[in-house]
Amino acid sequence: MLEKNKKEIMTLGGYDYYLVVLFLIMVSIGLVMVASASISNAEEVFNNPFYYFFNQGMSVFLGLIFLLLFLKIPTSYLQTSSRVLLFTSIALLVFTLIPGVGKEVNGSTRWIELGGKSFQAAEFVKFFIVTYFAGYLVNFRESVQSELKGFLKPILILSLISLLLLKQPDYGSCAVLSITILGMLFLAGVPLWRFILWLPLFAITLFSLIIFSPYRMERLISFLDPWQDCNNIGYQLCQALIGFGRGDWAGVGLGSGIQKLFYLPENHTDFIFSVLAEELGLIGAISIILLYFFLVWRTFSIGRIAESAKNYFSAYLAYGIGLIIGIQAYINIGVNMGALPTKGLTLPFISYGANSMIVYCILFGVLMRIEYENRHTVRTTNRKSVPAYAE
Repeated sequence: MLEKNKKEIMTLGGYDYYLVVLFLIMVSIGLVMVASASISNAEEVFNNPFYYFFNQGMSVFLGLIFLLLFLKIPTSYLQTSSRVLLFTSIALLVFTLIPGVGKEVNGSTRWIELGGKSFQAAEFVKFFIVTYFAGYLVNFRESVQSELKGFLKPILILSLISLLLLKQPDYGSCAVLSITILGMLFLAGVPLWRFILWLPLFAITLFSLIIFSPYRMERLISFLDPWQDCNNIGYQLCQALIGFGRGDWAGVGLGSGIQKLFYLPENHTDFIFSVLAEELGLIGAISIILLYFFLVWRTFSIGRIAESAKNYFSAYLAYGIGLIIGIQAYINIGVNMGALPTKGLTLPFISYGANSMIVYCILFGVLMRIEYENRHTVRTTNRKSVPAYAE
C-alpha cells in the first residue's frame, strides 16, 4: 500500500510528475535565456527590449494548448492517420518550393506563407514523419526485420523526404530526421550489417554535397580552424567560443554577457547555448546537458515499457521522440562548442522560435500520452492477474 501511494504521489493529475516538472524547468529556462540574449537586439530593432520575450511567451502559450490537445488524443488515432501524415509532409515540402507560396529567408526557402503568416514546414514534418514511420514499423515489423526489401522501402521514403529538404536547402533538419529514422529502424530490429552496407553510399553523397557547394566547403574550413579567418568565415564560431571562454566555471552572471551585444549573430536562436554558457558558466551548461540526458533517458524508458506491453506503435513513437530531441540538442550544442560544422538548428524548448516550440510541445504531449497509456495498461494487466477471491 505504501509503494502504491508513493507512485500516486509521483503523478500529477494522472500524468508523469517527472515529465511535467522537467518540461516546466526547460521552458522556463528558455524564456529567461531568450529575454537575456535578445534584449539588446530587440531594443535596437523594435524599440522594445522584451519583443522577443513576449513573442516566445506567446509561442509557449500556443505550445501548451497543442500539448494539452495531444495529451487527450489516444495514440491509436495517430496510428490510423500515419499515412495521411506522410502525404501531408510531402505536400508541405513541395509547397515550400513553389514560387509565391514558399518564402525565402537568409537564402533558404523553408517557409510557407499563408494569409500574411508564415510557418516552417520542416519543423512539422519532423513530427509527421516520425509518426508515420512508427506506424510503418508496426505494420511491416517482420518484413523490416527479416527482408532486405522491407528495409529498402522506408529508406526510399526517407530519401524522398531528404531530397525535398535538401532542395530548400535545410541540411540540419535533413540530418536530424535521417539519423532519427535510421535509429528507429535499428531499434525495431533491423540487423546492423544492413546499415553498414549503406555507409559507402552515404559517404559519397556527403562528400559530393560538400565538394559541389562552395559555401558549404567554406563552413567546413571554418569549422576545422575558425581562428584562421576570425573576421569573416569563422566569425560566428569564434564569437561563440569567446562566450564559452568568458563563462569559465560559474559564468559572468545572468544578463551580464557581452557576446550578445551585437557580437554573436543569431544569439537568441541557433547560438543561445553560447550565451547561456557565458552567463551561467560551465555549471549552467552541464546542467542543461544533464536535463536533456534525463529527458532522453526517460523517453526511452517509456518506449521500453510500451514495447514490453506489446504496444509497438507507442514504443517506436516514443523512441522517435527521444531520438529527435536528443539528436537536435546534441547537434545544436556541438555547433555552439565548435565540435560540429555550423547548422541552423534550434535548441529544443530553449531557443527562440514559434514553430520549433509548438512542435516540441506537441512531441512532449504525445510522449506524456504514451506514458499515461503505459500506466493504464500496466494497471489493467495487474488487475486481471489478481485472482477473483483476492479482490
